[in-house]
Amino acid sequence: MFYMKILVCISCVPDTTSKINFKNEDSEFDSYGVQYVINPNDEFGLTRAMWFKEKDNATIDVINVGEQSNETILRKALAIGADRAIRINAKAVDSFNVAKNISNFIKENSYDLIIAGRESIDYNGSMVPGMISEILKINFITNCIGIEINNNIATSKREMEGGIETLSCELPLIIGGQKGLVEESDLKIPNMRGIMQARQK
Repeated sequence: MFYMKILVCISCVPDTTSKINFKNEDSEFDSYGVQYVINPNDEFGLTRAMWFKEKDNATIDVINVGEQSNETILRKALAIGADRAIRINAKAVDSFNVAKNISNFIKENSYDLIIAGRESIDYNGSMVPGMISEILKINFITNCIGIEINNNIATSKREMEGGIETLSCELPLIIGGQKGLVEESDLKIPNMRGIMQARQK
């Protein structure tokens, strides 16, 4: 029996309902009073990973590159159903820094499927999953709106100009996910049982 190991990359972004201000003559983002949330594209990926867990007994780790304040979003990921959370204690200064830190972790901890958001909603860089793919020399599919796993073969759908492309490849695989992997109505809200269990993980 094939039990898949999944890693979901989680980034911490400002809630779009927060009021955004700048300081130091408008040269620096002012984080005071800003509510932070899991990047929506990452949350779609985490929810899709949960489907694999419920259907195929997959295990889910979530990873974040950031400072201690980011642990709030990792606790939410655990409450949703992730099995383990890893925070790499480094300031996420740019996409390459984030990709390098995550890649170094994956080199020491192998995974079958790595799910990252196609882009974060704060910088919209769309670079981290592709950089991880290049560093680790593993297959990569971006703009991913669907994925199924059969034994060691992944079949994915991705948006492209003019339509949808279906691709198949062997694991390991990293995807840049987005809405379509699941819909907003599928997102899981942590319940009290999940919150209590998260404290023990």
